[in-house]
Amino acid sequence: MSVLVYVEQVDGKFKKSVFEAVSYAKAIADIQGSSLTAISIGNVGEAELKELGKYGASKVLNVANDQLKNFVNQAYASVIAEAAKKENAAVVVLSNSFSGKGLAPRIAVKLEAGLVDGAVELPKLDGGQFLVKKTAFSGKAFAITELTSAVKVIALNPNAFGVKEAAVEATVEAYSPEIKSTDFSAIVKEIVRATNKVSLPDAELVVSAGRGLKAPENWGMIEELANLLGAATACSKPVSDADWRPHSEHVGQTGIAISPNLYIAIGISGAIQHLAGVSSSKVIVVINIDPEAPFFKVADYGIVGDAFVVVPKLIEALKAHKG
Repeated sequence: MSVLVYVEQVDGKFKKSVFEAVSYAKAIADIQGSSLTAISIGNVGEAELKELGKYGASKVLNVANDQLKNFVNQAYASVIAEAAKKENAAVVVLSNSFSGKGLAPRIAVKLEAGLVDGAVELPKLDGGQFLVKKTAFSGKAFAITELTSAVKVIALNPNAFGVKEAAVEATVEAYSPEIKSTDFSAIVKEIVRATNKVSLPDAELVVSAGRGLKAPENWGMIEELANLLGAATACSKPVSDADWRPHSEHVGQTGIAISPNLYIAIGISGAIQHLAGVSSSKVIVVINIDPEAPFFKVADYGIVGDAFVVVPKLIEALKAHKG
């Protein structure tokens, strides 16, 4: 038996969340006394593939197929499931990213496996039980899930485990499973990515703002603060609905769920729908002029004050610190 981890690539490169998933999968392999195999789909260089050995993957299955150059949910799930069977994998790990959320349930069905999505800790083996802690109720609570199936699929929340080195020599092996034409009944024609800013789902630091900014032209100070911190920018639903900011920046129950190490909320009241998407953040800082704003009840740090006074002072202090 072994552990298999899917390593998602973007333009031939791996993100931090991939190394985190590999680190997590390696820790599970160590618990079980088994080996770790990674599977990469797409055009990735051998140097990048071998780098996965730095985090514990002793073997890397490389699927280089022009049909799979762009992400195709059903086809990718079939390939990963076939790799799991080939490697006799008892556990399949992947990141709970945008694509991971679509892949995990499909892989679980193909392998007749139990599934935990949104895992935040290593599994605990207690008296023969396989227990995994995960987020529940849109991140407002945690649940302990027992997986009783022979094969188990775990989707790890980004920034939940951390990147941990466990260097081994990685062997790269070409892998070409048979792919059914029915797997391509729905395909992605084009993917357009923003290349000039930090990706929100993968960001460790996020600066977010809401209607307290009063107008879209006031967003300059939010972007300046984010740039100084190396953070991604986000917004509340009313802001994206008003077209002040793109919908790709909307975080919350009906937007993107994130779990950064630091989330700074500026001029956001903290409605339950917004909290559902950000409550997994490790540290939450709230800046709001209303001392009764609900966000202060869940904040680790809070500043009661006018954003147009507080944020420029933060920017000034960061510039002085960097200088």
